[in-house]
Amino acid sequence: MLTIHNTMSGMKEAFKPLIPGQVGMYVCGVTVYDDCHLGHARSAIVFDTIRRYLQWRGFVVTYVRNFTDVDDKIIVRANQESRDWTEVVAQYIDAFARDMERLSVTVPDQEPRATEHMPEIIHMVGGLIDKGVAYVVDGNVYYRVGGFSEYGCLSHRKLADMLAGARVDIDERKHHPMDFALWKTSKVGEPAWESPWGSGRPGWHIECSAMSVAHLGETFDIHGGGEDLIFPHHENEIAQSQAFTGKSFARYWIHNGFVTIHAEKMSKSLGNTFTIRALFEASGYAEVVTAEVIRYFVLSAHYRSPIDVLDDSFQESKRALNNVYDLLLRLDEVSTTHGGADADIAGILTRLQSGFEAAMDDDFNTPEAIGELQRVRTEINVCLAKGLSGETAAQVRDRLRSIGQVLGLFQIQVQDWEFGEKAAWTSKLANRSTPQLSEVDIEEMIGERQAARSNKDWKRSDEIRDNLAVHGVILEDRPDGTSRWKR
Repeated sequence: MLTIHNTMSGMKEAFKPLIPGQVGMYVCGVTVYDDCHLGHARSAIVFDTIRRYLQWRGFVVTYVRNFTDVDDKIIVRANQESRDWTEVVAQYIDAFARDMERLSVTVPDQEPRATEHMPEIIHMVGGLIDKGVAYVVDGNVYYRVGGFSEYGCLSHRKLADMLAGARVDIDERKHHPMDFALWKTSKVGEPAWESPWGSGRPGWHIECSAMSVAHLGETFDIHGGGEDLIFPHHENEIAQSQAFTGKSFARYWIHNGFVTIHAEKMSKSLGNTFTIRALFEASGYAEVVTAEVIRYFVLSAHYRSPIDVLDDSFQESKRALNNVYDLLLRLDEVSTTHGGADADIAGILTRLQSGFEAAMDDDFNTPEAIGELQRVRTEINVCLAKGLSGETAAQVRDRLRSIGQVLGLFQIQVQDWEFGEKAAWTSKLANRSTPQLSEVDIEEMIGERQAARSNKDWKRSDEIRDNLAVHGVILEDRPDGTSRWKR
């Protein structure tokens, strides 16, 4: 029985899809204003693996992963570079697609863009106004969080505790500081669409609600994303979606953990944010080899746990893969017609598959699944020493590759695998000079700090303030919990 840890309940729950045999899964994608980093790679690999395993279990999966292609960060980046915002969007969507191809992440069934769903977004905003849970102020539309009694159900917080340090817009016209924007008036030169409330653009949260409902219906099975999205993004999605439809939104919430570098959270101010492109460029291996190394590293930790990158992390993953590919090489070389250990293989393969599925059924426990593969590898090597027939060896090889396909591993032809060792590429990346922080970087770090303050993580909040100060950025905290900055 497949069980999934549901962020909503904080417990593992038996997975029972809305429609037997079918799964609707929506995962929040990227805001396309910059190159993607290792944290984005982890999320993409995790949910790609979940999708693959659900298909392995026989489910028909409809996988939707969106692009946020209109956002403040995109506009800031376009203005900094004196480019049209659509050029920025096109550049980074193409870069993202290339990154995913490199990582052997399968293409979702749907990749909707916010700008393609303006009618649905405007319809949802209007419906929320009609229901009395949203209000208009000078062309801006805000969601009234106090009107949703279950607000905080996902993050398990009380509204009164959210205000301190919360990521809220500075607007004294809001009824409550935590009320969030559904629709924003656009400034001259900014992207804008006509609406009943005037020319403007959608807020971030309403985009995902409209896109998920459009492609999966008002209630669907799985909603996923990074841990950092639990609050406020996913919390706000629930509030506005359920207020609009009157129905339950997503039935299971899955969130992957953070990536840290030497026990420090990735941060542009520390210069330890490794882009996916930079990882591939620095590895020294062929792209297909690098992809499996990165995937093995990501999947060697449970998706809900933080994963720490050390100088030799990828090298250790490479050595572990070398062991499997060495086994595949030995299996390919078997040419005998009879083998003394043939009779033992059936039981080994049965245990392999049952152990793999038991691990994956337990909340997609990929490190345990990988451990099962490595344990069985040892048993198969013993059988090879005793002797296997070519036919039996081929069965073993095919089974290993079949199970590995769920993880995106062991798919390279043996002759194309690189067994040699290269220098630690994370060290190369760590020694790069840190570029000056852009306005987009600064705003992103301030948002991270505000989230830390909301979580009462004062240590992390202070670290970010100090890192900004090192770069000549001074923060001024306001009484309403927001911050402004200056160089």
